[in-house]
Amino acid sequence: MEPLCPNFDLLKSPSVPLFSHRLSSINRGISKRSSASFPCVSSYNRNCNHQASVKTEAPPQQQPTGPDLIKSLTKGFVGFAAAATALASVCSDSPAFAESLTVAFPVSRAQEVNTVQRTLVEAWGLIRETFVDPTFNHQDWDLKLQQTMVEMFPLKSADAAYGKIRGMLSTLGDPFTRIISPKEYQSFRIGSDGNLQGVGLFITVEPKTGHLIVLSCVEGSPAARAGIHDGDELIEINGQRLDGVDSEAAAQRLRGQAGTSVTVKLHRGNGSGSGSSIKEVKLPRELIRLSPISSTVIPHRTPDGRLTKTGYVKLSTFSQTAATEMKNTIHEMENLGVQSYILDLRNNPGGLVKVGLDVAKIWLDGNETLVNTVDRDGHMSPINMANGHALTHDPLVVLVNEGSASASEILAGALHDNGRAILVGHKTFGKGKIQSITELHDGSALFVTVAKYLSPALHDIDQVGITPDVQCTTEMLNSPKETLKGKSSVSSLEADSCIMVAEHELDIQESKGTAS
Repeated sequence: MEPLCPNFDLLKSPSVPLFSHRLSSINRGISKRSSASFPCVSSYNRNCNHQASVKTEAPPQQQPTGPDLIKSLTKGFVGFAAAATALASVCSDSPAFAESLTVAFPVSRAQEVNTVQRTLVEAWGLIRETFVDPTFNHQDWDLKLQQTMVEMFPLKSADAAYGKIRGMLSTLGDPFTRIISPKEYQSFRIGSDGNLQGVGLFITVEPKTGHLIVLSCVEGSPAARAGIHDGDELIEINGQRLDGVDSEAAAQRLRGQAGTSVTVKLHRGNGSGSGSSIKEVKLPRELIRLSPISSTVIPHRTPDGRLTKTGYVKLSTFSQTAATEMKNTIHEMENLGVQSYILDLRNNPGGLVKVGLDVAKIWLDGNETLVNTVDRDGHMSPINMANGHALTHDPLVVLVNEGSASASEILAGALHDNGRAILVGHKTFGKGKIQSITELHDGSALFVTVAKYLSPALHDIDQVGITPDVQCTTEMLNSPKETLKGKSSVSSLEADSCIMVAEHELDIQESKGTAS
């Protein structure tokens, strides 16, 4: 999702006690006018299709102080909430603008807090317009803005002010709707490009508990070499507790210049419920190359004694290059005479949803439905292919486990529900929500859950996951640790129980003549 107003500019204005925004508001029945006497913010200038005009007014004779200040703050927020809504809408394509509105709102005298106040307004407006739950977790979202601005007003630092925004977002009850700082967003963008400096951990917030858990480790990374496993709970980083810390903030603490180190403390629960342990480990930071695709050809002897070739493709993450690399890999394997495929999505935590859909198109024909989205009003919209042409029609098995999340589940659901693939492994993670990512005016970014998705067969995945057609044993359930080159890698794959089950399912498909 692009920023709400890509050419959003900040203009500095002389210090005056009262600042008013005069905006055209959308047809929401907004007709309030309110003013309050406080130091003003630097003005917004949004150069969009629908212009917002700004007016400053002469200062009043006396500034309120003490209890009167808080009373005035709260009193002035009725109109402020309406103004912020208009700000969030003025850059949209809404066709009707019915009436003019002038409001004034209080701002901090601390410049860095002043800047975050603008971010608060922007984030609040985006949530109001796009968040998947129109009840905002059964609360008055306009009132929540008032409360947050009052709490933010006396603060002196940007970090503290950002904390208030995070607190406001936490009341939505959705751990995936969050704000990250400009520095964190820069790291996030670098990671999605496929390279970062860190320890090689994929982490997420467990929705039911709020705990930070490990989804997977990058193969060969410091985290993988230290024996960290998916499902481990991250408790501390460099001695600092992670209570209430979101996944991106924790990831930012783990990242750092190659050659430095970071100490993490983890809690590992016993899968049988008979005990648990605490583990502390010092990890070196390294340059982590997130190559999304690794592959090899597995020789396979069929039940009737024929020697065939199975193409094994592991998709580790949905980075920007993943779909292109997948296409190149399939072309190479087709040229090598591969007759069937295993697509391994185990411990793939997801990534860019659009990339997941692009990968699905590589395997499907026609006008198939890839996924269904359900918006805040309950309206379902299918996302369909348009005259697609699969690169191969050879039999396909997809491997999944509890570390397969988000875009992995969209891809697995699309291939399964359209009859293209058999799913083998364990039930997936269960993240069935779609986030938009909007860069805000100060370089921070807001992640907003804007919809949930259903598989093509209308299965709800969120907090449920996808149950595979065939389960495999837990023996060697994690992906092989060797790089996929040479005989040793093929041997390790052949010893993987899930690979063995997958090959058996491919034999069944071939014997039935049901190559999709």
